[in-house]
Amino acid sequence: MKSNFNVVTFILMVVLASCSSDYSEEILDLPDTVQNDDDQNNDEEPTDPMTDVGDISEEDLAILNTTLDLPDSFFIYDGGLPNFFLNNNLNGEDNTPANNPVSNPGATLGRVLFYDVRLSANNTISCASCHLQENGFSDPDQFSTGFEGGLTGRNSMGLANARFYDNGRFFWDERAASLEAQVLLPIQDAVEMGLSLEELESKLANEAYYQVLFRLAFGDETVTSNRISLALAQFVRSMVSYQSKFDEGLAQSNNPNQNFPNFTASENRGKQLFNSNMTNCSECHHTNAQVGDAARNNGLDATFTDLGVGGVTNNNNQNGEFKVPSLRNIALTAPYMHDGRFATLREVIEHYNTGVQNSATLDNRLRVQGGNVRRLNLSEDDIQALEDFLLTLTDELFIQDEKFSNPFRNEFLE
Repeated sequence: MKSNFNVVTFILMVVLASCSSDYSEEILDLPDTVQNDDDQNNDEEPTDPMTDVGDISEEDLAILNTTLDLPDSFFIYDGGLPNFFLNNNLNGEDNTPANNPVSNPGATLGRVLFYDVRLSANNTISCASCHLQENGFSDPDQFSTGFEGGLTGRNSMGLANARFYDNGRFFWDERAASLEAQVLLPIQDAVEMGLSLEELESKLANEAYYQVLFRLAFGDETVTSNRISLALAQFVRSMVSYQSKFDEGLAQSNNPNQNFPNFTASENRGKQLFNSNMTNCSECHHTNAQVGDAARNNGLDATFTDLGVGGVTNNNNQNGEFKVPSLRNIALTAPYMHDGRFATLREVIEHYNTGVQNSATLDNRLRVQGGNVRRLNLSEDDIQALEDFLLTLTDELFIQDEKFSNPFRNEFLE
């Protein structure tokens, strides 16, 4: 039995935040995922979302322990975050809806769902199959493998700090209006997991451990796709990375613009460059979590083979735009960009230094006066400094935190 514990970022428009990487017309319910956030409703009443109902009883534990290895009281998923991390207006980026705050029983249910291969048609693929904890909850493969061996059309993002994205949309093309809408689409996708929502509900309702977990999270054993959505979204939002070398330096200085005492000279130079007008990196990856706030065209192509947001909205002014992720744990989440075209951080930096391609929708931060493409003219030392700084965003505690790990006992692992 495990004991409970709570172990308490250049221009880089790279990887992160969505459970599905596929760009496929076979995704079900697509029209429902592009509505405005104000139109996005859950079937549950606002009072139904999860509230703590107490520790797990011995009877419940006996049922859960048949399949799962959980602590005898819930891990803490709803704990507060340190002020040094939240400073710089990070709270303004939080996309948590009022009717689905993170709770300990809810996120626990979400954790089990995230790692359960039963969410796929042939019991071979889970959410975690394409979002590995040791890779910052991303996929080290360029494209992810689905339940029948097919490949997704885009790279799977890392999930750390998905909670902090101002417009609240998900997927590279932002087709999902919320995380709650997003988490159900990979399950229904014909390449990724291949289940209908009706099949999903029926399949999980027959599992004794879900009967316990749904009751602990919602008050009764009823399994619905809406409740699955709420729980998965809670678990993903609980994945906040704030214990990197960068965070240690920020806590010591309490000023991101000062040299950090725990940084090398090159790391401090890289941080200075990242926040400077010379690179404008922090204009797209801002706050102390280095998060984005909207989709942008970062100059990957002059002619588009993937329209990104424009392919969803049919707005030509959005062609080539893709979601801007947080840079937390970026050293772990290669390959980079929506199509995984860059294998290393050095390649990404070189893209912004000399490789940005012009197009009508190129983000204005990548232009200079007169409309020409910005070239950074970085020295070799500057490139190394930026890379060194980005490496400080790796959070070893996050990628080893048991509360985010696979809860299934060895004989039930995929």
